[in-house]
Amino acid sequence: MKKTITFALWLMSSCAAASHSDFSWHGYVAQGVTQSKGSSFMTDDDKITGELTEIGLNGYYQLAKNVSIAGQINYLDGGNRFEQGARLDYLFVDWKLPDLSENWRGQIHIGRYKNKHWLYSVTRDVPQTRYTSVLPQSVYFDGFRDVALGSNGIQANFSHLGSHYNWDLNWSYGRSHINDTQRDFLLGSDANGKIKQDFVHQASVFLQPSSLTWKVGASWLNSDFRYTPSLNDNRLSGEANIERLMLSAQYFAENWEVSAEVLREIQDSKGLFAPDFAEKRRGEGGFVQFRYLFNNDLSGLIGFDTYVNDVSDRQGKQLEALSGGTIPAYFGYQDTYTIGLRWDIAPKWRLQGEYHWVEGATRVVSLLNRDVVSHADKYWEMWSLQLMYWF
Repeated sequence: MKKTITFALWLMSSCAAASHSDFSWHGYVAQGVTQSKGSSFMTDDDKITGELTEIGLNGYYQLAKNVSIAGQINYLDGGNRFEQGARLDYLFVDWKLPDLSENWRGQIHIGRYKNKHWLYSVTRDVPQTRYTSVLPQSVYFDGFRDVALGSNGIQANFSHLGSHYNWDLNWSYGRSHINDTQRDFLLGSDANGKIKQDFVHQASVFLQPSSLTWKVGASWLNSDFRYTPSLNDNRLSGEANIERLMLSAQYFAENWEVSAEVLREIQDSKGLFAPDFAEKRRGEGGFVQFRYLFNNDLSGLIGFDTYVNDVSDRQGKQLEALSGGTIPAYFGYQDTYTIGLRWDIAPKWRLQGEYHWVEGATRVVSLLNRDVVSHADKYWEMWSLQLMYWF
């Protein structure tokens, strides 16, 4: 990863030196304070910390009329939500296809492309585009942020601009590297082997009127994972498949907007904990959030987010019984109520705060990690306040 980031920095500097007219770059710096109370989701021991840092630099270089390169490097410190340090968020070749017809446009991304299939997936890496620092966890699961943000492979996007409606069609196929931190998140610190994502296959379609007042869409995801244990390992060989179906919608008015996404996930796991271990469950969830613009500089948000790990056990009682009480019932679901406030204090400067009230803990840690008792109480809270600047 360090070599890849170094290459990306070298590429950006080389492009900048080549031609200022063909190269553009932007960046952002965001720093805040945060706390999770009654849970280790963000911080440990209910501490208030400054582990809310985001620093990013992205660039775009026009190689030819229809070919360009885009990339972004990012330093991230989000407490316990993801691994602290630098990462390459994306680096891909963008090929704009010749006009297919009068109304159809197309482009292909090759490399580490960005996920374009969900409402906020393509912008979740940029702090000033998010309404809250912690996105709805039913869909934008922070434990898998780096894997879900983008993949290494190919992506195709097609747009149809009509007189009344616009269509967006997206397709992608690739895979992401899963590091040891993400392995521990999934399987616990006792796991010493390697997790590999064999592939992730996604497709989506969005419809929007020419007035741009609303947007609806649907997406599909299918992905395979495989675990290979080390010589001294407390986990066994195993595999898992995840399939996700999701519906998305947004409505925009002059002073307010509402956004919502609902999903259904089928998770099929084999091996890992015992030679005959097999588990197939269907999870469901989604969120709705309402944002109101008081004026050009100040806006507020309220939202509700929910996720059930197994629809046949919505209260988690079977989960607790089958685990012999090792996993509390409230790890089978999670409901979150959110309020947020955004204030643009000066051009390119923003102060953003939020508070979340949570019941349940299924998104605090993956249930593939059976050591979950100490991770959260049944009722817990989290908040953050973040100052950001972009250029």
